[in-house]
Amino acid sequence: MRPSNFILLHISLLVLTAAMKFSNGEDHGHGLNPGRGLGHGPNPGSGLGPGGNPGRGHGPNPGRGRGNGQQNKQHGQNSCPQLEAISREITWRRVSANPAFIAKILRMHFHDCFVRGCDGSILLDSTNNPAEKEAIPNKSLAGFDVIDEIKAKLEEECPGQVSCADILALAARDAVAFQFKRSLWPVSIGRKDGRVSSKDEADRDLPAPSANFTTLRQQFQSHGLDVTDLVALSGAHTIGLGHCVIIAKRLVDFTERGDTDPSLNKEYANFLKQKCSNPPNPNTTLEMDPGSSLSFDSHYFVALNQSKGLFESDAALLTNPEAARLSSIFQNQPVFFAQFALSMVKMGSIGGDQGEIRRNCRVVN
Repeated sequence: MRPSNFILLHISLLVLTAAMKFSNGEDHGHGLNPGRGLGHGPNPGSGLGPGGNPGRGHGPNPGRGRGNGQQNKQHGQNSCPQLEAISREITWRRVSANPAFIAKILRMHFHDCFVRGCDGSILLDSTNNPAEKEAIPNKSLAGFDVIDEIKAKLEEECPGQVSCADILALAARDAVAFQFKRSLWPVSIGRKDGRVSSKDEADRDLPAPSANFTTLRQQFQSHGLDVTDLVALSGAHTIGLGHCVIIAKRLVDFTERGDTDPSLNKEYANFLKQKCSNPPNPNTTLEMDPGSSLSFDSHYFVALNQSKGLFESDAALLTNPEAARLSSIFQNQPVFFAQFALSMVKMGSIGGDQGEIRRNCRVVN
């Protein structure tokens, strides 16, 4: 890991520790989780979960679960010194022209890591069988051309050295960084590009906006991510848009009796009904973080604690005591930012250790 990145992660840990003491009343002997703390070593712990127990994924799917750790994901930075500058320049230029790319590229990285690990399989075009891009949750993704542009420039400067999976991880980091003109988390390099991309696997493995807490926890645990990571990474919904068609049932037929989800704030539900026709127009969009969807901040958790989570999967966080506690704590922006950084590093180490370095991100070599 580059020295500057190590310093950034260390600062995040210090901020998280200090903020948690303040939020928990730890200075007065009333910490929320006595005996819990930060993980250590090359695979950061969750920060708020049991220290130093990163866990590993399970199941039959290659590339799922934790990879080989951050210590094995560094060689690309040494072999391509221009890498980070190229990624930042192109990503910031494209995001400046189209701010919607911030949420879309970040979401693309999430969706990549949750299917076969962070191996760039989301970037492959369909061939004989439908690729991940064709899955229902991925239909609204955009920004593939941003990754293509970065890849083309890197192939000019240092051909065959940087994987598409690494480029996507960097672009997601740099997209969020544009607002602050600094990186919020470090990205280690050395992932490999997978050779398989399956629509069916994406439809199966990606968390659904209608998922309940039990399902969400199981899906995150299968990748070595705990409840703290689940809540922190859900905070990515602080930017971007959702579609009326996804929440239509919540608004007008929640239990198939013409009713509204009772967990929704009534005023917010009425607002959503005014925005969304019945039946819903598939092109009508809604802010995932009402009033703050273009700013990466902690307002998502403020809205969530007012029962204004757009999706059922957002509201589900309040149905579990631990997740609800964290959702309240993460209203504190420095605490949220520090934990989001840790969870992004942890998510970014899922799989990605098998494959190749593609010359073109859309096709295998």
